[in-house]
Amino acid sequence: MTASHIRLVEPSKIADAGRKLRHVFIRNLMMPCSIGVHRHEKAAEQRVRINLDLAVAEGDRPIDDDIRNVICYEQLARGVERICNRGHVNLVETLAENIAAMCLEDKRVQSARVRVEKLDILADAESVGVEIERFNSKV
Repeated sequence: MTASHIRLVEPSKIADAGRKLRHVFIRNLMMPCSIGVHRHEKAAEQRVRINLDLAVAEGDRPIDDDIRNVICYEQLARGVERICNRGHVNLVETLAENIAAMCLEDKRVQSARVRVEKLDILADAESVGVEIERFNSKV
């Protein structure tokens, strides 16, 4: 392969002082969830691990040590829990899309990267799943 065929991909920048973006994240949130296409998956909840990475516009207002001026990760976690408790979903992709949509409801969130992993599926793998990134069309 010649150098002209090599395409370098710049890593995604989430926290970015120049663009006034803050990185808000939740790592390894474990949730029981009714998910899967197989009969045995519909019979019992499974463990899923969810990771969120949000690019959040800082805005011009100071934080002033006030929770109302930031994205609350506790509210994000409760939102994920509500989505997981809505009822059965077949695909991890559907769960990830629903979580991303919830994150993007706040207009300060410019992008949401969501990873959903099912932990008890393949004996030889720690997890299986999907990661998506969605952008807020409201900004």
